[in-house]
Amino acid sequence: MIPNKEVHIEKSRDLLKRGKKGLLHLVFSRTGIMALLVLLQLGLMLLFTLRFSDYLAHYYGLFTLLSLGTVVYILNTDSDPNAKITWLLLIMVAPAAGIPLYIYVHTDLGHRALRDRMRYINKTSQRTLPTTQADLQLPREYPADAGLAHYLRSAGGFSAYDGTLADYYPLGEEFFPAFLADLKQARKFIFLEYFIVENGWMWDQVEDILAEKVRQGVEVRLLYDGTCEFTKLPHSFPAYLKTLGIQCRIFARVRPFVSTHYNYRDHRKIAVIDGRVAYTGGINLADEYVNKTHPFGHWKDTAVRVEGEAVRSFTLMFLQMWQVEERTLTFQPFLSAPVTRQGHAEGYVIPYGDCPLDDQPVGEWVYTHILNTAQKYVHIMTPYLILGHELEDALRFAARRGVDVSIILPGIPDKRLPFALAKSHYRTLIEAGVKIYEYTPGFIHAKSFVSDDIRGTVGTVNLDYRSLSHHFECGTYLLGVPAVADLEADFRDTLKRCHRITPQEAAHPGFWWKLAGMLAKAFAPLL
Repeated sequence: MIPNKEVHIEKSRDLLKRGKKGLLHLVFSRTGIMALLVLLQLGLMLLFTLRFSDYLAHYYGLFTLLSLGTVVYILNTDSDPNAKITWLLLIMVAPAAGIPLYIYVHTDLGHRALRDRMRYINKTSQRTLPTTQADLQLPREYPADAGLAHYLRSAGGFSAYDGTLADYYPLGEEFFPAFLADLKQARKFIFLEYFIVENGWMWDQVEDILAEKVRQGVEVRLLYDGTCEFTKLPHSFPAYLKTLGIQCRIFARVRPFVSTHYNYRDHRKIAVIDGRVAYTGGINLADEYVNKTHPFGHWKDTAVRVEGEAVRSFTLMFLQMWQVEERTLTFQPFLSAPVTRQGHAEGYVIPYGDCPLDDQPVGEWVYTHILNTAQKYVHIMTPYLILGHELEDALRFAARRGVDVSIILPGIPDKRLPFALAKSHYRTLIEAGVKIYEYTPGFIHAKSFVSDDIRGTVGTVNLDYRSLSHHFECGTYLLGVPAVADLEADFRDTLKRCHRITPQEAAHPGFWWKLAGMLAKAFAPLL
């Protein structure tokens, strides 16, 4: 055990308790802002009723005009139709709360600098990776996926690669030994980017290896999301890692009422070792992901390991996020290092990222592409099901075309409100022919699609508004690689431990589940 580490662990535990309960969570959330604005509206109504009753008509007239103007403006924006409905409802019911909240959200208060910086970084860095030979070959071998490959290349500079091995891990317990083995093999650099890092059994082992690698001359960098500061780790954690020689940065520190824990979070999970090997998937660096703790029963999660030229894209994604606060951008020293082609590797691998600041819904369109091109089946694992009408229509249409569309969701939810929202979609989807299952042993955290024994994706993108619209995400598109068969085999094996939702269960989920789902659905884009 590293000296003084016990102090940091105790601090993190205390911070976790305070972060999950009480005013701290409220202050750092959009819910807190909304609560204050609602109280403001009630206060204004009470004040005008009791003290300024002669001006009550003026009060209502003013807010009627403001509401009308805001409604007209919203109707003429290019925003998501579901989000429009939510905002219109909120503004019509509570204009004194809804109008300021809309202005707060859509002016990107506290995030303009981040938005401009990310756009500059992405535009600059996309030129660092040239078009590959695989970009030219793929359309001839897989014409149905040529359009998606072209889009990923044009939207984010995400090339297709052959000569890359892909290994699929159906559980965190299977991923972790391979991950540790690759860390131990590092000779040049280790880049880690995770949404959650938490002190415990898992992190202890990673940290010990990282500290040893630093002593061997390996450059080690850790980037984690700002929400960890008030839910998982003490504020001083970067300084503690510095004493070990580990470079550490926090992405988008959370500031009360300015940046909430919903806005532009780095939800990615990326590990890059020497530019040779990379990992991504749903697995964070915390004990529940390898079932050392069981907060929601058995934790089912997945990861993919890539080895070969496709790792360059993950290296680039990490460097883009790492350099947000740097004046000078540096990519080539890490991207120009030779990478051994895996000559026996089959198929194509396309790593991709999704930035919420560039108006490119990459994650959603990858999922939509899989649904639209499927001929036989699309099998999905996701922890959440909070859908806009585009994805819901794509799921229903695929099922109506005769495609076997099956979705595995948690049997034990980590959050009750999103679970209620998921249930609100059950009846409509099942009526269209979609099969919905719940994983009875516990919680599904995997985010994966697999289709027709040909294509699949494993990454960090959930089927909810946060992942699809508000978070930095990533994934690996697999086309014609053996790992696709492993992904499908895992889905079928997981299905054995699932309960299929019947039409009767979908229509009658229980009074409170139904009520919560109906109420939450109206405000789903804000959750």
